[in-house]
Parts: sequence; structure tokens; C-alpha cells
Amino acid sequence: MVILLCHVLHAQVRQTINFDNDWKFYLGNDSTASNENYNDASWRNLNLPHDWSIEGKFSKDHPATNQGGALPGGIGWYRKTFTLPLSSKEKNITIEFDGVYRNSEVWINGHYLGKRPNGYISFQYDLTPYLKFGKDKNVIAVKVDNSQQPNSRWYSGSGIYRDVRLIIKSDFQIDEKSLFITTPIVSKDSATINVKGVFKSPVAHYLALKIRTIVLSANNEEVYSEITGLGNVNNAGGINSNFSIKTPLFWSMDNPILYKLKLELLSLRSEILDSITTTFGIRSFHFDNKKGFFLNNQPLKIKGVCMHHDLGALGAAFNYRAAERQLQILKTMGCNAIRTAHNPPAPEFLDLCDKMGFLVMDEAFDMWQKKKNKFDYSKDFKDWYKKDLEDMVLRDRNHPSIFMWSIGNEIREQFDSAGKTMAKELVDIVKHIDPTRPVTSAMTEIFLEKNFIAQSNALDVFGFNYKDYDYDSLPQRFPGQQFIASETVSGLATRGVYQFPSDTNRIWPPNYKVQDTFTGNKDLTCAAYDNTYAYWGNTHEKAWLAVKKRDFIAGTFVWSGFDFLGEPVPYQWPARSAYYGIVDLAGFPKDVYYMYQSEWTTKPVLHIFPHWSWKAGDTVDVWAYYNNADEVELFLNGKSLGTRKKTTEALHVMWRVPFAPGTVKAISKKNGKIVLIKEIKTAGAPAKIELTADRKIIHANGKDLSFIMARIVDKDGNVVPGANNLITFSIAGNANIAATDNGYQADTASFSSPQRRAWKGMALAIVRSSAKKGNSTLTAKAPGLISGTIALKIAE
Repeated sequence: MVILLCHVLHAQVRQTINFDNDWKFYLGNDSTASNENYNDASWRNLNLPHDWSIEGKFSKDHPATNQGGALPGGIGWYRKTFTLPLSSKEKNITIEFDGVYRNSEVWINGHYLGKRPNGYISFQYDLTPYLKFGKDKNVIAVKVDNSQQPNSRWYSGSGIYRDVRLIIKSDFQIDEKSLFITTPIVSKDSATINVKGVFKSPVAHYLALKIRTIVLSANNEEVYSEITGLGNVNNAGGINSNFSIKTPLFWSMDNPILYKLKLELLSLRSEILDSITTTFGIRSFHFDNKKGFFLNNQPLKIKGVCMHHDLGALGAAFNYRAAERQLQILKTMGCNAIRTAHNPPAPEFLDLCDKMGFLVMDEAFDMWQKKKNKFDYSKDFKDWYKKDLEDMVLRDRNHPSIFMWSIGNEIREQFDSAGKTMAKELVDIVKHIDPTRPVTSAMTEIFLEKNFIAQSNALDVFGFNYKDYDYDSLPQRFPGQQFIASETVSGLATRGVYQFPSDTNRIWPPNYKVQDTFTGNKDLTCAAYDNTYAYWGNTHEKAWLAVKKRDFIAGTFVWSGFDFLGEPVPYQWPARSAYYGIVDLAGFPKDVYYMYQSEWTTKPVLHIFPHWSWKAGDTVDVWAYYNNADEVELFLNGKSLGTRKKTTEALHVMWRVPFAPGTVKAISKKNGKIVLIKEIKTAGAPAKIELTADRKIIHANGKDLSFIMARIVDKDGNVVPGANNLITFSIAGNANIAATDNGYQADTASFSSPQRRAWKGMALAIVRSSAKKGNSTLTAKAPGLISGTIALKIAE
């Protein structure tokens, strides 16, 4: 008892310290850099998260190839020097990394802590035995080895590209990984909440320890509070608590209400020894093999997209605002779900999905032991899959947004008897940690006799990539099974590019045995009409209709939500980013975005395209996406070109129009009444640069961003679709230019360049705040054009 009181007197509530700032970085390898007294004075100073690859120049000679983004890999070192107060001497201190790509090795004061090959997993190390306190300095060193290329089928980035934290807590502590919150019984009147957790102590005596459980509503009002004793299990106390919340508010897509759970470890005198707070949502869901997916007992079609982890011109370095912007753009389109292709995301990304109302398929692996690249994770899978999968599920299982786990994408063991055993083991690992959510795998083989993962009978939901032409056979081939279209479309498009005729499908590659083939364009573009796709996929319209018409398909995940770095099918160098996105790399929607918006939202939509700046003699196909209307009438310079109505097999209407300069106007009508009117005018000569910011007030934290769109317009404000002027951006005040972009998949100018050639009349500047309040002004100049300026406020 004396030992216990002694420990209690020194115990304090945990501290979580952001450990992102003031690191030293060296791009290269020095085997002595792990030494405590190594001289790093000449190294570069920077803050995390950091991706050194995105800072490099694009080149066809980089071993990652353009499939990996045509950017450099290599080896890099990070070092951070810090001190700790004497008051921390009796504490337990760990460091947490949210993600390091890849093969990270960590030292503290010259002591080796370990290696983590997986570039996407979160991990932590106990620093306690090796630390110094008071005026003595500590040095943490991290080696990152991304030199063996290629190791990815998309752009991975390089470095400590997610957040780092230092956690200081007493020896009496809540094991955060053990905390598991579930809602096993949910109704309008009451919700049963189950909380499980483990509490660690330096002594095997728990009579003097208690746990206080507090639940707060979204308005921070206390809805439940209880103090209980702890069960004694060796040197770890446990809690398995069930309690009810009356008239709960459900987490949903339209109203993503979050509760807070606060656990406090208390001494006998009710002193707080440790405390953690996490959010959770109250919701129920289930799959039905005939009716699809239900959330809170209401049918919900999953309208999802696949998303890689890069943030466009910012690379792989995670930024909360950049991820939030992507999700906002998708939310406005009507998207309600994200598949994290093909790896665990940053934990803050899941926080955003919780907050904004997105379902998440959390995916673990792109391969098992059979490789897809020469140096990929298959080399490490055998030794690390269990630890990596456990850590993913333990980290993410309290997020209400996560509705299913995926153990793999297009795994090659699907065609090997090893897939049967491996699938069972992986599902067992997941179910042992989280028995509440279904497990899937994104598969490609729809014949049971050839699909060994399906033969395992371990999956709760069968995910099939593509294969929409054979959906109707699935219930017969897999009786009683539940299905989701885990990946669809693979459409190819470049924003602002139009080729005629538009009603002919163009399928890549050209040697594929179909009548219509896509042989590519000299400027490395693909038409923005929804008519070009990889042979394994389909058009956006047909792929969505295949899911929409079949209740037994729970929903879809379109490949992909945004263009991403790497995998520039169908082109080789100098193409360096993907053509698959509904939204381009700069965050500018392609035309098909509005097809989804017309289908996935109830707000009125009318979108007509292309632009109306052509040459005499051109015959132009004008498309319209619309909803909430019976028909659309098109006018050219006031003359009606006729009315069109959608059919059950097409989600757009079209007119073939001989070009004449002037105005194209579309009017959508319902029961004869006007719903929306849209006009497109022939643009004149480029006259000025027009700047528009998504946010004019950003936070002075050194990380917040404003995304500023530059449009080249004529004297009347019409975007000039052929404008490709070289824009020079400059900034004054308490901000800097983080990156520039234009959405063109084969632009090889470095993203860090302040100069960017407009693509189809548009470009993007990403402005990052400093850590100081004040004002900032971005200026955009181009020879012969009136410059554009925009003022930003850097606030608290």
C-alpha cells in the first residue's frame, strides 16, 4: 500500500504534445546520423508532416517510374533535439508516429528502438528508459528508406508525412489502444453503450483505483456519468461497462452527431491519475442480401469513391485543411462514402469523415505475399501482416464512420489455394479485435471455383471490382451472399478537353479486342465526355446505372474521386498523374462530377458543356446533366434547337450543333415550369486574371491553407478555354505559396514553382499561413493580361 500511495502522489494526468515542429532533415544517407552527438547543424530545418519526394523534379529517370509519380525516392534522415522537465522524470513517455513512408528506423539518444517497414501504418515506441531530464538534451533520430523502387503502384511520397506526438503519462494509465466503444442495442428511445478498456498499474493492487465514465453530447452537455471500481487482472485492471442513453441522437450522413466519452482513472481520494477523451457515434447498420445496406434501419445506397492518400500538389504530407477541402467537394457532389485505397489513412482523415458524415471502408493491404511491384510490401508481409492489421483495427475501431474493414485489394492469392487459408486468418485477426463490423475483400474473380478468397467462407460481404456486366449472375453463383461494388468505372478524362463525336465509346488499350479503341492523343489528354475508359471498366453512367438498378448491390465505390499522383493510364512519360478522377488533381470538377450530383443529390442541377469557343465549320456535341426536371430545351442565339428527355439507359441528353459564335442557353423544365437556366458564351481574347479564394480568412498556425483559383477571362468575364498563359504568383505578408497546379496530368513543372501555365484557362495557387497574425496579398501576373490580386487575413 505504501508503494501505491507513493506512485499516486507523483501521478498526473497525461499530456499530449504536438511533436511536429523544429526537426532537422538531411536527404541522403549517413550511417552515423543516429549517434546522439552527431553534428546536424548544416541540416535543413523544417516542420512535419513532410514529403521530400514532392519537392523534387519530375523525371522519367526516377526508378519509381511515372506509375509512382515520376518523382524521387531515396533515403532521408530526421533529427529532433528536445528537453524534458524534471517533473517528467517519473512518467511514462512514448512517441507516436501516424505514418512514415517507408522502412523507418528510430533511435533515442543513440538507443535503437526498432523498424517499421509498412509506410501507411501508425506506430509508437516507449522512450522512457533512455530519456534525460532537466537541462540535458535528448535527440531522436529517424531514418527513412524509400530507395528501393518501384515499390508502389501509385505515388507514395517519402518521409515522416503524417503527424508525430509525444505522450507523457503516469505509471497509472489507461491503455488507449484497449478502449473499445460499441452501441450493441439502438432504438429511438434508448441506446445501450458498451465500453471496454484496460488500465495499467505498476503494482498489482486496484482496491484504491476507480474509473469515472462521462458521456457528453454534441453540445458538451453531460448525458451520463458513473464511477465504478476496477476488476483486477494481473497488473492490469479492466472495465466492461454497459449503460444506456435515453432518446439518443443518431450519427448519419445528413446529421453526423458525435458524442464524447471521457474516461478518468481515479485514486481512492478521487484524484485524477489519467484521462482520455474520444468521440463516438450512435448508429446501427446491417447488410441484406436482397435489399442492400441499411443505416439506422433506413435503406441507404452507398454512393462512394475510392481515394488514394496524396493531396495533389501538396504530395503525401497530410494537411487537415487539404483533406477537408477534398471531402467538401465530394460531399457537394452527393458522395456519402470513401474507400481508403489501398491502405490505412491518416487518423485525422477518419476524424473528418466522422465529423462530415462519410461512411468509410478501411482497407489494409494492396498485396499479401504475392508481389505487384519489385520491392513492394509483399517482401515484409510474412513478418508484419499480423502486427500491421491489428494496429490498424485497434487504432480505427472507435470511428463511427467506419462501417466495414477490407483485408485486401485485388489480391493475387485470390487465384491460389493460399488465399483460402490467408483470408481466414486475416478475418480472424480483425474479428478478434472488432466483432461488430463486416469484413470484405475487393476481388476480381466472379467464378467461385477460381476464387480461393471467396472459397474461404470468411468474408461477410463480397466486394467485386468492376464486373458490372455480370452482376445479375452473382446471387446465383454465391447464394445468400451480400455484395458491394468495391471498385467501378476506371473512366479516363482530362478537364476541359472535348473531341467529337462524343457518342462513341473509346476503350483503352487499342489492342483490346473491341470495335472502338482509344489510341491516345498527342497532347496526352483524354476527352472529358463520359466515353473513354479502361477495358476492365465502363462509363460512369453505365457503371452507376448497373448499381442503381440492383437493390442487392449495396452500393459503389467509383475509381476514383480525385485524380491522384502516379498511375497515369493510358500514357507513359511525361504523363505523371492519373486520369481516373471525377475531380482533377487541382480540385477542379470535371464535367462528369455534375452527372453524379444530378443522381446523388436532390438539389436542382443543370450542367451543360462543352465551352462555346470553337472555330467556323465545327460541329459540337452539347451534353446536359440535369435533375428535378422532365426535359431540357437548348437555344443557340435565341433559336430553339429542340427539347431532350433522359431515358432509363442514359443520364445525359445531347444535341449535335453546328457552331456559331454567341450564346448557348439551356432551360430545364418540370411540368412546363422553368427549373434552371444555364448559359455559355463565346469567349473573346484573354484580358485579365481573376482570382477566387475558397477561404479568405485562415488560421495563423503555419498549416492552414487557402486554395485560390486563377481564371483567365476575357473583358466580359468569360473564361477563355484555350488560354495557357504562364502565370507568375507572388505573395506578400504573413503567408507563403505552398504549391501551384492546373490539373493537367502531363504538366512536368515542379509543384513548388510559383509559375504555372494555365490549363484550359485555369490554374491554382495554394497559400499556407505563417504562425503570425496579419494580412497577406496574393498577386497573379501574366504578360499582356491585367493582373489579379486577392487579400487574405491570417487570424487566430
